[in-house]
Amino acid sequence: MSKPKIGIAANQHYQDNQAFFDQPFTYVPQGFINGVHQAGGLPFLFPIGDPELAHEYISGVDKLLLAGGQDVTPFLYDEEPRPELGATSIERDRFEIALIKEALKQNKPIFTVCRGTQLLNVTLGGTLYQDLSQYDQWRVKHDMYPTFPAFALHSITVKSNTVLAQLFGEKAQVNSYHHQAIQKIAESLTPIAWSEDGIIEAVESRDTSTRILGVQWHPELTHTSDPKEQRLFDYFVQTF
Repeated sequence: MSKPKIGIAANQHYQDNQAFFDQPFTYVPQGFINGVHQAGGLPFLFPIGDPELAHEYISGVDKLLLAGGQDVTPFLYDEEPRPELGATSIERDRFEIALIKEALKQNKPIFTVCRGTQLLNVTLGGTLYQDLSQYDQWRVKHDMYPTFPAFALHSITVKSNTVLAQLFGEKAQVNSYHHQAIQKIAESLTPIAWSEDGIIEAVESRDTSTRILGVQWHPELTHTSDPKEQRLFDYFVQTF
C-alpha cells in the first residue's frame, strides 16, 4: 500500500542569510516533516512560485498542508495595513491562495496551521484582526514568548461531536504563536474551538463533503511531547 503524499506549502527566507551568502532559501519547519513521516505520509514541499502551477502541484499529491509564517496581507480582505502589522509576503499569499482553491476544486483534504488557517479564512471570504489589540475582549496571552514552545500556553474549548473533540476532548491546552486572528469567519467555514477570551482556535468546513481542518496553534512544535498533537497529523495523513 502506497503512503499518502502530503503537499506542504513552503516559506522563503529572504534576508540576513549569511550562511547562505545572502541568497533566499526555501524551507518548512522540521516538525511538519517529522509529524507527517511519523503519521506514515510522504511530505512534498511546494516552493513559492507562479499561482498558475497550483493545478500541477495539487494534482501530484493526495492532501495539502499550510504552515505558519508571515502576517496575511490585509489588502486581500480590503483593509489598509495597520501600524501593528508584521512582515507580509504577497507572493506567498497569492501562491497559497491558488493552492487552496485548487485543492478545493480537486476535492483534496486541507489541513492548516496558524497563518495557514488565517489565509484559508481570507481566501474563502473572511477577515482578520490585523493585531489582537483590535479585539476588545482580549485577555488571554496568545504569543508564547518567552515560554518554550513544547509547553502549552492557554486552554481551548472544543465543540462536541467534532473530529477535533474526538482527538483532543472538549477541553485542552495548546501552545500559541500569533498576534493576528480570525475576525469575520468565512460563510463556508464553522468555528469548532475557542480560547477563553473568545478567539477562534479551530475551524472546519460547513459542507461535510469538503474536508478542511484548521487550527490556530502549532502542533508541529509539540507533537513529540504531546500525543494529542501527533494525533492531528495521524488523522490528517491516514483518515481525513
